[in-house]
Amino acid sequence: MPIASFVRSRTFPILLVNFLGILGYSLVLPILIFIVSDFGGNGFIYGLIGATYPLFQFIGAPKLGKLSDRIGRKKVLIITQLGSFLAWSLFLLAFFVPKITIWSQQVSIVGGYVVTLPLLLLFIARMIDGYTGGNISVANAYMADISTDADRNKNFGLIGTSTSLGLAVGPAISALLAATFLEELLPLMIATAAALLTAIIINKKLTESNPCIENTVVPSIKEFGQFFQVVPKNCYDENNMESGSVAKNGWREILSIKGIPVMYFIYFLTYLAFNLFYVALPIYASTELNWTAAELGIFLAYFSLMMMVTQGPVLTKVSRYADSATLMIAGAVFLSIGFVLLLGKNVTLLYAAVTLMALGNGIMWPSFLAMLSQMGSPSKRGAIQGYGASMGSIAGMVGLILGGFFFEFWGTAIFKISAGIFLVVAFTVLFRLPYVKLRIKKYFFECNKFRLLSIKRKF
Repeated sequence: MPIASFVRSRTFPILLVNFLGILGYSLVLPILIFIVSDFGGNGFIYGLIGATYPLFQFIGAPKLGKLSDRIGRKKVLIITQLGSFLAWSLFLLAFFVPKITIWSQQVSIVGGYVVTLPLLLLFIARMIDGYTGGNISVANAYMADISTDADRNKNFGLIGTSTSLGLAVGPAISALLAATFLEELLPLMIATAAALLTAIIINKKLTESNPCIENTVVPSIKEFGQFFQVVPKNCYDENNMESGSVAKNGWREILSIKGIPVMYFIYFLTYLAFNLFYVALPIYASTELNWTAAELGIFLAYFSLMMMVTQGPVLTKVSRYADSATLMIAGAVFLSIGFVLLLGKNVTLLYAAVTLMALGNGIMWPSFLAMLSQMGSPSKRGAIQGYGASMGSIAGMVGLILGGFFFEFWGTAIFKISAGIFLVVAFTVLFRLPYVKLRIKKYFFECNKFRLLSIKRKF
């Protein structure tokens, strides 16, 4: 697709929104530990601040997803981006308030630490940004709304590409900007501006995708109350829900949808395996491989680059010849092999490992999201994506907290555990999802039919 046509396409605004959101998040990753240390915190405080984001994303994702089903995707995306702008503004404010000590303690397990006023502002900022960061569920629901069966895998692959690009570009920009005279302030200013710019783009360029909600823009202050009003339309057929009614989309109702519990199980396992990987890899690289920070950075940059290539052109081509379930199984197998190859200390073997991992994740995860987007009625898409994102947040917290401890006890065997997880995913997809079981039954039926016809021809 030509660049001009792509920019004018309906998918471009949501991809740009996703990229800018991830960019703002990844900009602060390399400098957060230094900011926490300057404000009086230690490794324990850094870990708590790091865990605050996924904790509040876990709380926010389902609520925001359900809200988008009720008042519209666009409205929720605008509200959450303004929330992110507030969070980054508080982050910046922390640099200008006095370092008043609020709480200090000396504990043998975690060492001595001090909670200052700037650190308290950081905690509040990460809470707000984590909650509003739950809008990933809304972005996925938006993409599900505008996708057809023909382009669903490709569109979710583009979502993955924009995420990988944001994660790759953010730390690089942060490292360059932190070297200027403004130091850590400049990356934070960019993150704040990115949050505000994203809200403006959503308001001006994004059209409402929820079929029951009219497209709206942010009104004047006098008309602001109208922004939260819902204009329902006769948009759902009888097979999905009663026309004009409000769908029940609580946890119990979502889990009752056929196939959803299995998909959430896969969601949790995938995030757990990758969080174990991201925690264990730096320890493995520094202690056993004796890599420098630059070597590790190049390695991860290569991984991100291969992810972008796979989720973009590669997935677009292979999705023409294979369905989502087949791609999920193939991707899980590639990931298992890649994690096993990580056990080798040969550099060529390690790069081969992450190439397979990038290929596996690049075709598996967008295919998974595409399949998840087809489950349930359109009136429940936001809730389905929201509870799914919560599964990822729980797995992220578990992986971040336990990854280091697991590596201390099991060493590189942690990569074998991740490989085993993806084999479980592959077999779960193959034998547990109703859609796949139906395809298998159909295949065996066709085989038996062909065999019977062959026998009749002989006689």
